[in-house]
Amino acid sequence: MSTSSSVAAGGGRTPSEELHKRRTAAVSRGVSNMLTSYVDHGSGATFTDVDGREWLDFGSGIAVTSVGHAAPRVVEAVRAQVERFAHTCFMVAPYESYVAVCEQLNELTPGTHDKRSALFNSGAEAVENAVKIARHYTGRPAVVVFDHAYHGRTNLTMALTAKNMPYKHRFGPFAGEVYRVPMSYPLRDGGLLGSVAAAQAIDMIEKQVGASNVAAVLIEPIQGEGGFVVPAPGFLPALSAWATQAGAVFIADEIQTGFCRTGDWFACSHESVVPDLITTAKGIAGGLPLAAVTGRAEIMDAVHPGGLGGTYGGNPVACAAALASIETMREEDLNAAARRVESVMVPRLRVLAARHAAIADVRGRGAMLAVELNHPGTLTPHPELAAAVAKACHEAGLLVLTCGTYGNVFRFLPPLVISDEQLGAGLDIIDAAFTEATAR
Repeated sequence: MSTSSSVAAGGGRTPSEELHKRRTAAVSRGVSNMLTSYVDHGSGATFTDVDGREWLDFGSGIAVTSVGHAAPRVVEAVRAQVERFAHTCFMVAPYESYVAVCEQLNELTPGTHDKRSALFNSGAEAVENAVKIARHYTGRPAVVVFDHAYHGRTNLTMALTAKNMPYKHRFGPFAGEVYRVPMSYPLRDGGLLGSVAAAQAIDMIEKQVGASNVAAVLIEPIQGEGGFVVPAPGFLPALSAWATQAGAVFIADEIQTGFCRTGDWFACSHESVVPDLITTAKGIAGGLPLAAVTGRAEIMDAVHPGGLGGTYGGNPVACAAALASIETMREEDLNAAARRVESVMVPRLRVLAARHAAIADVRGRGAMLAVELNHPGTLTPHPELAAAVAKACHEAGLLVLTCGTYGNVFRFLPPLVISDEQLGAGLDIIDAAFTEATAR
């Protein structure tokens, strides 16, 4: 990647340094930044900062720009919609694109049953509404979630989220009737069979909550911020079956895993799991804010008119972007593209793991991949090494993200339109970064 930069007139600062000075004076300290370089423009799998430095993007805005930066269909759709109208509020003066997005969601999400959808602004808002819908439909209060889960930063979704720092620390009290049970985490639970891990979680639910009190079981099919944890085969199907038997709503949080990211439209489909409700956001709209809850018609339609909605939910510009993104995914077969990313990256990551004992696990599906770093020969997390490797990658012009309850996991989320050559270049940087960081 290019590392050229231009110096701002006066003071010897670069444009990014000038912007960072302004940011420090104007933006709340509570909003963090991974980089101090400021983006100017992007295309496909790269972006260029205001200093003229080109970056290779292995983060996609946290799985948002799956169709690439400035995706042509999205750009044209957004431009055309803005020229027509930007907002009316669907609840006041409706428009076709909202309906069309719901039709697409009803068709694409798992299951052939009759479905309905509702559109919102963010993933956290979608999760909150899914819980509202489940509680209204069942008349029950309790929501079951899992260790290492991440569901958002609002009051309810902070309660649903497992990790304290930085998401929950000193922000309580939180919403009640949320119960946490163990997640299938093969690296850390001794490789329990999925059915055994599910039985342990179910036993805890039945003893501590009571099946008849459970409104919803809420789970990420592959955990995101919690560390890209892929549950053992059989875990999700067993939980889904139990929820059905118990009369609870099984909610799949596919906000990070959805829309081709794992090599299928939705991660649940890898084990033929059909959720009652599914939440989506991130990759749905090519970079614009849009989220949704889609589910069984009898559940979604149980809520009274006016019980769901929001001023900006299903904004027409975001809906136009979503329709263009879905068209791109279909026309360019981005499910196959995600599988290709996996076929290129996983062998290289395994070779890397064989050379570096701190890499305890290589995991994920499609273009949602991760490596976990622990002190060699132990399960003790090594977040310091993760931070050092990330810094070396950033210095070399590759944007990578860390995650995990312990801050010791690298997650790789390249745009699905990335080329093999760009993947190879990024992997070369990662390889060199590990060598550099472990030599210190």
